Amino acid sequence: MASDGGARSSSRSARRLLPPPLLLAAAWLLLTCRGVGAQKVRVEEELEAYPNESVELRCQFIDGGSKTKLTQVSWIWEPIEGLRDNIAVYHPDYGQSFPNLSFKDRVGFLYNKLENPSIRISDLRMSDAGRFTCEYATYPSGNEQGTTTLVMLAKPKNSANVVTVQAGTKAAVVAQCQAADAKPAATIKWLASVGGNHTTSSTNGPDGTVTVRSEYRLVPTPADDGREVTCMVDQRTQDKTWTRQLRLSVEYPPSVSIEGYDQNWYMGRPDAALVCMADGNPQPTTVTWTAASGPLPDSVLVDGNKLTVRKVDDAVNTTFICEVKNKHGAAKNQITTLVIEALEDPSSTGVVAGAVIGSLLALLSVVALVGVLVGRGRRRQRRGGGADSVAAGGGGGGGSGCSNSADYGNKARLLFGGEGKNNNGPAYTYREGCDNTGTLTEKANDFQHHHQRRRPHQHPAKPSAHDILLDEAERRKFDDSLEEDECYDQFDGGNPPAYGGEDAVYLDDDMESQRDGSVISRTAIYV
Repeated sequence: MASDGGARSSSRSARRLLPPPLLLAAAWLLLTCRGVGAQKVRVEEELEAYPNESVELRCQFIDGGSKTKLTQVSWIWEPIEGLRDNIAVYHPDYGQSFPNLSFKDRVGFLYNKLENPSIRISDLRMSDAGRFTCEYATYPSGNEQGTTTLVMLAKPKNSANVVTVQAGTKAAVVAQCQAADAKPAATIKWLASVGGNHTTSSTNGPDGTVTVRSEYRLVPTPADDGREVTCMVDQRTQDKTWTRQLRLSVEYPPSVSIEGYDQNWYMGRPDAALVCMADGNPQPTTVTWTAASGPLPDSVLVDGNKLTVRKVDDAVNTTFICEVKNKHGAAKNQITTLVIEALEDPSSTGVVAGAVIGSLLALLSVVALVGVLVGRGRRRQRRGGGADSVAAGGGGGGGSGCSNSADYGNKARLLFGGEGKNNNGPAYTYREGCDNTGTLTEKANDFQHHHQRRRPHQHPAKPSAHDILLDEAERRKFDDSLEEDECYDQFDGGNPPAYGGEDAVYLDDDMESQRDGSVISRTAIYV
């Protein structure tokens, strides 16, 4: 036994000092050296297994000489130091034996040979961990053995949960995390954005497992409700870190606000509403509406946290109060509603109608403006066309440039003279020929003679207002705002009327200088 223990110590020292590629070679060499000059038992130094699984414990005897005789082989289990118990025995004449009841029906030999008495243990338990020694009884050298350490591993049973707490001023446990029945023991860490700290404890199980618990603590406030903390568990048997996010649950009394009042509750307004907004954990389920003036008006309808006024009247000119409750307390809020006079047109119909009418008027104004511009364009086009016609006619007159056959081939203007602004003086006729020369001849003013013939018994007198005023249509033809050609265009057919007859009437007008040096009336009349 002592020599075997020394060999195992040497093997462990070699494993620590040698690099991994040489480790197995060194172990095999050590086992071989043990058999030099004596019997040798080859086993595995350490094995890892999990509960409910199976494991094979291999053992092989190396004959160091032909004179060695194997009598029997036994597997001895040592759960703790100094406590040894046979679990399996093989004798070539008496067969197999399993004296330990805790391993009965769970252990068996793989081969019926003394040279290779390997066994398999099924349905492993955490309590099976310990040292398993393969021991030979030989003649004449005595007992030879080799020991394998079985390490039982257990994956942790991880869990995390939130602890519901009430907001307060003292620190409280708000979250818990646990890694239970693990071997080896797990480690727990926390990741949190809220202020706080954690404590960790562990408990050893009867089968060698360890349970680790951790608690997160803080002083809970309503603002912490719904915030997240994360539990992280690391352990040898896990491929990666186990994580679990937790949303904190902090309960607190309710708070209340009222929404919906727009300060436009006019007489007769339909369906005005107020909404009671409550915040709390747990969410308040009891909502009560009251009025400071007494019972709620008949026009008020309450549905949960909503108060609806079917039609605004003087009765709702009051203060409405909303009260909510949860298991931690109650809270209330109030709002005063003021009823104002009804609007003349509370709907948007008047606004829409006004907008439509205004748009139509604007459209008509644009159409009218376009019509005026088009009319002016056409008049100017006619003037341009007349000039072209005159030029064309001149070309056809044998190259003379004008025709003397027409009375209006030459421009003839009837001018009035005299010392006043009236037309009672002598009249002159100015004619402009095709060669841009003109003659001025005096023409008798029949105005006075006209009136003398009509009233021979009266002395000549100045014309009355009625006599000197033309009708509106004639006056428009001589409007100061129109150009000379525009006045001309207003006559029917484009030809000027004949003046100078018995009933001809002439208006006073201002005289102005012309580009050809003459002075004529602004209301010159073509004759």
